Amino acid sequence: MRPYLRKVEEAIASGDQGAAAAALSSAAPLVMRAAQKGIVHKNTASRKVSRLTARVKAMAS
Repeated sequence: MRPYLRKVEEAIASGDQGAAAAALSSAAPLVMRAAQKGIVHKNTASRKVSRLTARVKAMAS
């Protein structure tokens, strides 16, 4: 899970919105699957995805 989140963070830091959106679309299901398996709490997974989504959307403006 962490390498996928790191790819999203790196894409956000580089300023490439397309890459960030693509990385987020591949990372979000993995984070939620980790929550289903009990690796992280479901609220934690939702919070991580929500915050990353907000940061990617903020890049557009």
